[in-house]
Amino acid sequence: MKKSAKSDYTIELAKFRERINQIDSQLLRLLNQRFEIVLEIAKLKKQNKVKSFYAPHREHQIYARLFKENQGPMSNQAIQSIFREIMSASIALEKKLKVAYLGPEASFTHMAALSRFGSQMEYVPLPSIADVFIEVAKKWADYGVVPIENSTEGVINHTLDMFMSLSSAAELQICSEITMEIRHHLLSNGELKCIKKVYSRDTALAQCRQWLQNNLPTAELIPVSSTTRGVQLAKKDKTAAAISSELAASLYGVKILAYGIEDIPGNVTRFLVIGRTVSEKSGNDKTSIMFSLKDRVGALYDALKPFQKYNINLTKIESRPSRRRAWEYIFFVDFNGYKDDDNVVKALKEVSDQCVYLKILGSYPASKIRAD
Repeated sequence: MKKSAKSDYTIELAKFRERINQIDSQLLRLLNQRFEIVLEIAKLKKQNKVKSFYAPHREHQIYARLFKENQGPMSNQAIQSIFREIMSASIALEKKLKVAYLGPEASFTHMAALSRFGSQMEYVPLPSIADVFIEVAKKWADYGVVPIENSTEGVINHTLDMFMSLSSAAELQICSEITMEIRHHLLSNGELKCIKKVYSRDTALAQCRQWLQNNLPTAELIPVSSTTRGVQLAKKDKTAAAISSELAASLYGVKILAYGIEDIPGNVTRFLVIGRTVSEKSGNDKTSIMFSLKDRVGALYDALKPFQKYNINLTKIESRPSRRRAWEYIFFVDFNGYKDDDNVVKALKEVSDQCVYLKILGSYPASKIRAD
């Protein structure tokens, strides 16, 4: 009886697996048909001298349509992961893009870049945000990925400063943005009770301040250039630990002593993709600008009034010293809408009348579509 039941199970399992094999073969044929069309598109672009291969607005529209059509049981998150790689392979058929990012490998910026461009691109880790901007401005890379703000610690001033200081930034555009939940883990090949030093990026140390105070009150907190650099330093020292990602733990062979040690749940970092191409309208866009004002009473108030007048929602405003004269500032503003929308055009015209200088840094799809 048991033998018969096992035999039935084996037969049924073989049938299911054969059906999966047939479906896999159909998927393979369809994917190759898709890639054949991609190659035709590449030819068309070449004939028309179009040099843009990455289209964030198109990516946004594909995800939106697929999520709407999805009836399960596959999750939207799974669909997004699968189609991210399909689109990555499609872009690579046209051109294997070179993507610079704030490194080293396995940093959170690297993870953000992978989530946007997939595994088929050429990735270049760089030691500073300035290096990423320079790499793209000098056309040594097609795109760059840099952090811009964190929901816990606020804006990344180095990124804002690069928009101001890099002379070649005149041709750089913000092409898209990435928002990613940041999970911090404590990595070490020693034991928790033996930890005397903790390495990580200053922002990561700040985001885990309370956990460190409660669990490692006497440990020395040592800021380093990146979370991954911290792992490299802690790897061979059993009295040292690092705050970093699960990817870094796997890549460098370091144990995770404690998971999710960030003080505030839902810790999110926003990253920018910078490049030399203008993103087309997606239907759910954001625009970033920078401007300086005439030195007079009420100048900032007057500059912001047109946004209210034309019903434009501001999502962020920051200021940085201009470095030209004492107490002169550059303002950075993000708002909902695309640069060519009628109300945005009218608002920016009136804002410009109040400014000494105004530059549109880019219009791009607003964040990624949430896949949950």
